[in-house]
Amino acid sequence: MLEIDELENGKGANQIGTLKRAGDTRWSSHFSSICSLINMYDATYLVLEKIIVDGSTYSQHGDADNAYKSLTSFEFLLILYLMREIMGITNILCQALQQQSQDIVNVMRLVSSSKGLIQNLRENGWDKLLKNVTYFCGKHDIEVPNFGASYVARQGRSRHQKDHITVEHYFKVEIFFVTIDKQLQELNSRFNDQAMELLILSSALDPKDAYKAFNIDKICTLVEKYYPMVFNE
Repeated sequence: MLEIDELENGKGANQIGTLKRAGDTRWSSHFSSICSLINMYDATYLVLEKIIVDGSTYSQHGDADNAYKSLTSFEFLLILYLMREIMGITNILCQALQQQSQDIVNVMRLVSSSKGLIQNLRENGWDKLLKNVTYFCGKHDIEVPNFGASYVARQGRSRHQKDHITVEHYFKVEIFFVTIDKQLQELNSRFNDQAMELLILSSALDPKDAYKAFNIDKICTLVEKYYPMVFNE
């Protein structure tokens, strides 16, 4: 990127432009890696082109060629942009869940807002996503498929041709909707309404700051709804 004047050089510059190693994402997400890959897209495929030509082994040639083909495909870019949208929503929640001293009420609000934003993405985000990906493809001379044509599964895919689905159906329903639905299912499974209410009510018992969060109404509700057999009147 320095060579093609997309970045300025200087001490301490461009330190954020990296891809995460696997160990770095154990308690986080690949959000920063996805953003970096989009920002460094031109430089990335130039490096792959050089490895295809100058790689020292056949294995390097083959790996670089496969990576280049994926990187320059519409499907890869659609998924890349989709993951940026989803992880842009969940990344703040992910960071909050790592805090040793957690504000449970605030975290539960983040869970609720994350669910709402992801649901909104599902209902209203397709056109904007498609527009952004199409623009990016045009900028980088990447072929955009005919969305009205029949979808032809690539080799190794499980989909059969007899299904007769269109390209638009494949990208919108089987990638966009399915990916978002899995994310919502995961959040709903880990943070269902009952679990969230239990955590919020239990926060009234937090001894931090001299029981600042103490709330007798929440404690009574906690007893009545979740421990009615443990406490008498």
